[in-house]
Amino acid sequence: MRRTRALAAAATAVAALGLAAPAAVARDGMPGLSNIVAMPSVIARGGQLTITVDGCPQGGTATSDAFRLTTLTPVPGGSTARGTATVHHHAKPGAHSITVNCGGMTLTKPNAFTVIGGVQGGLGGSSSTGATPTDMAIGGGLIVLAVVGGGVFWMRRRSEKRV
Repeated sequence: MRRTRALAAAATAVAALGLAAPAAVARDGMPGLSNIVAMPSVIARGGQLTITVDGCPQGGTATSDAFRLTTLTPVPGGSTARGTATVHHHAKPGAHSITVNCGGMTLTKPNAFTVIGGVQGGLGGSSSTGATPTDMAIGGGLIVLAVVGGGVFWMRRRSEKRV
């Protein structure tokens, strides 16, 4: 009885692998666009994005709402194409898709990369409007607290020396 169960389990495993293997080989062997990779996946406005596409041996183009039409050139010795896009300075922060066109075939990768908001360059990230009244009140309160705390500490130290 045990041998029968073991043989049935082995036959099921072999059948499952046998049915899955042709599907995996068929997808890998199919010509055409199969993968779009954007590096880095998180980028600031104005940054350069490298786009790599598999299954595009003659090259093509890549487009997105965050950058201009970009030419993809073939990578020697393979079926991969690569290009560099510059993200617009006015691109909206958030996830963006990339659409690639190679040899009449089109593939879109949603949420291929994320644009983050930039900083105010030259100001060190500071604000140009100055301190608000709330900022002044908090700073003044901290200064008063430091002076009072220092005075109490100094008075306690002074009274300990007399005893």
